Amino acid sequence: MAAESPMESLQEEATCPVCLEYFTELVTLECGHNFCRACISQCWEGSDTAASCPQCRETVQQRNLRPNKQLANILELVKQLSLQAVKGAGGDGVCGEHQEALKLFCEEDQTPICVVCDRSRAHRAHRVVPIEEAAQEYKMKLPKSFLQMSQTLLLSKKFSLLHTQLSMKGPRAPSMSLTSPCPIFLQKQIQSERQKIVSEFQQLQQFLEEQERLLLAQLEKLDEEIVRIQNENVSKLSEQISHLSELISELEGKLKYNHEKLFLFRCEKRKFQQPEEIFPELEERVSGFSQKAIVLLETLGKFKANVTLDPDTAHPELILCRDQKSVRREDTEQDLPNNPERFDSWGCVLGCEGFTSGRHCWEVEVGDGGFWAVGVARESVGRKGEISRSPEGGIWAVVCLGVYFQALTSPATPLPLSRAPSRIRVCLDCDRGQVTFIDAGDEAPIFTFPPGSVPGGRIRPRFWAGLGSQLSLCP
Repeated sequence: MAAESPMESLQEEATCPVCLEYFTELVTLECGHNFCRACISQCWEGSDTAASCPQCRETVQQRNLRPNKQLANILELVKQLSLQAVKGAGGDGVCGEHQEALKLFCEEDQTPICVVCDRSRAHRAHRVVPIEEAAQEYKMKLPKSFLQMSQTLLLSKKFSLLHTQLSMKGPRAPSMSLTSPCPIFLQKQIQSERQKIVSEFQQLQQFLEEQERLLLAQLEKLDEEIVRIQNENVSKLSEQISHLSELISELEGKLKYNHEKLFLFRCEKRKFQQPEEIFPELEERVSGFSQKAIVLLETLGKFKANVTLDPDTAHPELILCRDQKSVRREDTEQDLPNNPERFDSWGCVLGCEGFTSGRHCWEVEVGDGGFWAVGVARESVGRKGEISRSPEGGIWAVVCLGVYFQALTSPATPLPLSRAPSRIRVCLDCDRGQVTFIDAGDEAPIFTFPPGSVPGGRIRPRFWAGLGSQLSLCP
């Protein structure tokens, strides 16, 4: 015997065991079995005592009939699946139960039925009309506004999809493939990033070209100095050779008169000046230029840090620009929240970035003269009241007080600079605990806090601006 299909098993579970048709007004007894309400009522008709379940014979209360809504919903799905199964097998318009044409429409159940269904108990008391008549009647009843509303909803959906399609097929950046659409806002972001990268590299290239010209000019001066010293030495040697020639001629004349002793005495008394030995010194200076170029390239290419100013730490008298790259000091305090991070006694501000390892450098435009200080500070540096501006207070910096320059050691170290630097390069080596300050204009060293001066922990850039002073971070 062939195995029963899942669909047939499902249909059997949806069939009343009394009438052997799909459940109508499905109810569940206390024992858990399901029946049509009319079928179970007919079975218990005329019985005054407790009745039993027709399927398991368990005694139940007659009045305790509970509708089973969940099973009723499943029953509707079974009916639809049965109809689809018949249509899928080529039986469109055929009753899935009796294999007869669906020529009638039950207005009570709102479903097409066949002539056998019409005679069954399920539809015997229902109003049934021909299916063509029912279709025409419902077509006339359907409101025109409903059709218009449906059309409007579909058109709205269509326009929404078209708008999305157009946004996905918007203008592309020149470098993007025409086969890979990208939303417009992403294209603008990509274009902005592209312009930013090109601008930064142009600025870096310009700076490197300036440094190249500076180093080549210094090497040119060194070459001129070498030629000058060489010419001076050649001139001195020529004079001494000429004088020796005179002495030799005089010796030849004296030999005839046996005055050797007198001549030798004169030669011993005369001292000849040796030419100045310049090559070790020049070699050292040339090597210094080479090392300076290497340090410059390492500092700019590998260790350059993009530093920005932290507005949460800025003293109320400090005005930060919008890109947080420059700051100036005014004589009026702003109305800012007195949060724990903010300096309240010194016109200081910290960088947003913090460093715990590696080597990092940045450059600051300080102008000519004025009052300023640049350097680094611990993350935990004091922000309120009087603080120690020295390594003991967690600060490593150089300061300009008009025409005086100092390194903030303890006590402060005067810096005898030949000129006021307009651009300072700060080089932080976290691994060695060292900070170096360089005049970025001529690459001359200013001051170095030796290795081990800066302890471990998070270190941040620090800036101080005096009244009327302005500091700007170089790109």
